[in-house]
Amino acid sequence: MPRRKSSVVGREFGDAVRRIIEQTGLTHRKIAEELGWDEAKLSDMVRGKGGVTEAEVMQLLGYCRVKPDVTRHLLALYRETRVRGYLKFPDDRVPALLEQERLANEITVWSSLLVPGHLQTTDYMRAAIGGVVRPEAVDYEEVIAAKLERHKLFHWSRTFVFYIHEYALRLPVGGPDVMKDQYIHLLGMAQRSYITVRIVPAAIGAHAGVSGSFIRLGYEKFEPVVFLEGENSGLFLEDPASLAVYASVVKRLDDQALNPEESRQLITGILT
Repeated sequence: MPRRKSSVVGREFGDAVRRIIEQTGLTHRKIAEELGWDEAKLSDMVRGKGGVTEAEVMQLLGYCRVKPDVTRHLLALYRETRVRGYLKFPDDRVPALLEQERLANEITVWSSLLVPGHLQTTDYMRAAIGGVVRPEAVDYEEVIAAKLERHKLFHWSRTFVFYIHEYALRLPVGGPDVMKDQYIHLLGMAQRSYITVRIVPAAIGAHAGVSGSFIRLGYEKFEPVVFLEGENSGLFLEDPASLAVYASVVKRLDDQALNPEESRQLITGILT
């Protein structure tokens, strides 16, 4: 039997089902017995690996007395699990990405226009958000709070590699004082053993990352994922062809970027 793979939307669906089960106060074993399932089927379901039919999903949700609107949402998520690639919209884009980053043990970022969000100071982040179109429906203080949660990701158990274009460093966001603090913060973070900062110099001209910024997430237990952030949506890519393309981009960026020491020297030169 082929090994089942867990997708981003599958994990989101599974997490939602897990929370519903927790609210019943019953164990997974008890629910599986009541439904006549093998416990492994329920285990795969909450881990985002599928293995259930839509009818079985409805059976479980009915047993757990889930409200109709929640049932409709979860069935829509379930149907998305059959697609390799997952589109998210602004109301839940940041939390969804953050949850996937929390599961990842390798995070690789290419940023062509701004200092990467993981490495932004609060003042830089606020100034960057202040410069974009602001839909009235979006609470940007909540967006900032959600983005600041990414700072908690930094831990020696993960590795981070940041490829940043030189122009992203030179773009004046928030004024001289904000930029000075941002450069100092960037240099400080680059000193951590599990964080690598590599600058792609403007002098090389055209480079591997001209198509735009992205984040690649690597996991111990799941297949890798690439995240692309748009103006009003975010897209998770998981199909083998896309992953191969972005792996090639990362490899080429690695060839084109300055080494870590040269990158620190460039940032220090801009700062002084």
